[in-house]
Amino acid sequence: MTNAAVIVAAGRGLRAGGGLAKQWRDIAGRAVADWTIARFAAHPRIDRVVVVLNPEDPTGWERYGARGDLTLCAGGAQRSDTVRCGLRALAGSDVTNVLIHDVARPCIDAQTISAVIDALDTSPGAAPGLVVTDALWTGADGAVTGTRDRTGLFAAQTPQGFHFDAILAAHEAVHEAAPESAAASAADDVAIARAAGLHVAIVAGKAENIKITTADDFDRAARILGRQMDIRLGNGYDVHRFVPGDHVTLCGIKIPHDQRLDGHSDADVAMHAVTDAIYGALAEGDIGRHFPPSDPQWKGAASEIFLRHAVELARARGFGVSNVDVTLVCERPKIGPHAQAMQSEMARIMDLAPDRVSVKATTSERLGFTGRSEGIAALATASLVAP
Repeated sequence: MTNAAVIVAAGRGLRAGGGLAKQWRDIAGRAVADWTIARFAAHPRIDRVVVVLNPEDPTGWERYGARGDLTLCAGGAQRSDTVRCGLRALAGSDVTNVLIHDVARPCIDAQTISAVIDALDTSPGAAPGLVVTDALWTGADGAVTGTRDRTGLFAAQTPQGFHFDAILAAHEAVHEAAPESAAASAADDVAIARAAGLHVAIVAGKAENIKITTADDFDRAARILGRQMDIRLGNGYDVHRFVPGDHVTLCGIKIPHDQRLDGHSDADVAMHAVTDAIYGALAEGDIGRHFPPSDPQWKGAASEIFLRHAVELARARGFGVSNVDVTLVCERPKIGPHAQAMQSEMARIMDLAPDRVSVKATTSERLGFTGRSEGIAALATASLVAP
């Protein structure tokens, strides 16, 4: 059985304020969409993830275009059109079940995803719902005009899961028969499924699985994600000695010097320390485990290769690099004049904002091998965050 997720991320999402579509706004150090996608990409029972984007908004295409683990496609004019585009992107594949989820629900948890998948063993459709426990009113002009019986009412949530062939056929049938009908403009996919006669089971929803709609919802989501985040810290340390040469490479920047650093690769001691810090946070050993110095293909290799691998490995595990901090220990060359360029280059390689990368230097007060200018040491810390 193959399970896919379709993340609906094509909306303009401006009601929440901020002048930016809500899926691209920041919560707890990551964009809303990053949180949501990570939930499904990291789930062990989700085999494929499709992200449906607004064709007129370049943000998502630029953000995820290089992600080999995601399938991107353009959405349509209304939600059901967008979902149909995502489903069509899976047509002809081996997908048997599909979970359709709103990108604006970043607090979805692995247990709810699993519950929906499990329910599809006995039903062609399943979705999480919360029993309505509050009294319900009708109102007009700021006043209560009546009440409604809450018996049997549920607040609908996503992901809404279906047998793939059944929900694709349901979407196609609704739009072909009456593209302007109430079903075609439905707020969720359960309505589409029921219009096609599909049985939809209800699984227990969770109050934390909120949909970000208003500005206040960002604060609430940040509190929820703060409780649920998996935060990892790793440290790295590396040393390389000086040998005759004409420059050193530090944080990807070539700095003129009367010596160079000796190493199997380009001996970028700072980048090596950061790479090991990320591997350490993942409990993945060090550079030597992934790129053995005994392998001649890494002779003289640019350390950017190692750092990119560590970052991509973290992302594949559902983690984002929140920030890194590297300290160079040396008497010379002077790091200060190059620190900003080094910071920018490291941020580029890791696809981070520059203010999430710290590059600084100190001396060892002329003590030890660094004090004798025999080489350079580097210490680094990396923090990784995942739902």
